[in-house]
Amino acid sequence: MPELDSHTIILGISGGIAAYKSVELARLMIKAGADVTAVMTEAAERFIAPLTLRTLTGNPVASTLWADPSSPVPHISLTDSADVIVVAPATADIIGKYANGLADDLLSTTLLAACCTVVVAPAMNERMYLHPAVRENLGKLKEQGVVIVDPGTGELACGSEGVGRMCEPAEILRQVIAALAGADVKDLEGKRVVVTAGPTREAIDPVRFISNPSTGLMGFKVAEAATKRGADVTLISGPTHLSPPAVRNFESVVTVAEMKQAVMNAIGGADALVMAAAPADFRPAEPADSKIKKTDGVPEIKLVPADDILAAVEKSGARPKVVVGFAAETDCVTENAKKKLAGKRLDIIVANTVDQPGSGFGCATDKACIICSADDDASLEMTTKAELAQRLLDEVARLLSS
Repeated sequence: MPELDSHTIILGISGGIAAYKSVELARLMIKAGADVTAVMTEAAERFIAPLTLRTLTGNPVASTLWADPSSPVPHISLTDSADVIVVAPATADIIGKYANGLADDLLSTTLLAACCTVVVAPAMNERMYLHPAVRENLGKLKEQGVVIVDPGTGELACGSEGVGRMCEPAEILRQVIAALAGADVKDLEGKRVVVTAGPTREAIDPVRFISNPSTGLMGFKVAEAATKRGADVTLISGPTHLSPPAVRNFESVVTVAEMKQAVMNAIGGADALVMAAAPADFRPAEPADSKIKKTDGVPEIKLVPADDILAAVEKSGARPKVVVGFAAETDCVTENAKKKLAGKRLDIIVANTVDQPGSGFGCATDKACIICSADDDASLEMTTKAELAQRLLDEVARLLSS
């Protein structure tokens, strides 16, 4: 049976160049068994013809609040039978309207009238995507339970490289299927999961520190997904600009020592620990009490090993049943990850490369794989961090149930 058999989907298309990908997305959803109706904004019709969607879906294309006298409230009638609304591409405009309760066309009113699962696939220039207002609006939608399919990194319509290009239709389809399947799936119900995220900062003096480019996005995605799957989540994060997801407990830390203490306090009675953070491996032995002056010459900074959080967890009497580590590597990625899997006595490790475009720190995507044993032949593949989080939790749930 097709994965979307008997499901009714509204495909919302707003006015961006990525609208041409919506045709392929509609085709894939129909092939998966869905009944698809397209809702287009006036701007979207400048990029692709409604007739294309009408011919492909077999359903009339809806684009205005006023066209059909037989349906005086189309935004209500459209949503009555919808199982999911997918907005792809979602421009900054439609995201802003949806997040702030504005409705001045058929698509925006349909979204506000929706009582079903909503999936949004942003697509825009990198500078727009990273603008604080857009980040805030996406954060609002996430808090409301909207599924955000993070954009990829690559060549944009303006010719520059960056994050903002709409995720590929096949990946959007997978996340739509996962969202529908996960609507009632609570495979982590009753489980306590501790997740770490972000970097740490180790002081050199009162104004300088050692850190790394981690943003905490991967850990936040894991915590968000685990919460939706029913887990009682404690999220421990180093410094980050991200707004934390709606988890049961959130603790902000700065140093490795603080993160270690927070983890040790949280793992008592926990079922799983996911160490998605990127804590420092080394710290200055003797941080200066006052600012080191440039006029004093180049300082000699002696480094010593920072606390090993995973080692401390392994030695404790409170080790959770499932412990997950991450290996961010630049070479021999899977080989080094397997060594860490064995050396740290982990149950699962996520291997990812951080020296390729679109993968690693600060990216919405990762070239990564999940490894559960030394014999695992998993290979690296590009995926969104949201999808990687779901796949990782599939493995966590499997081990917890065994």
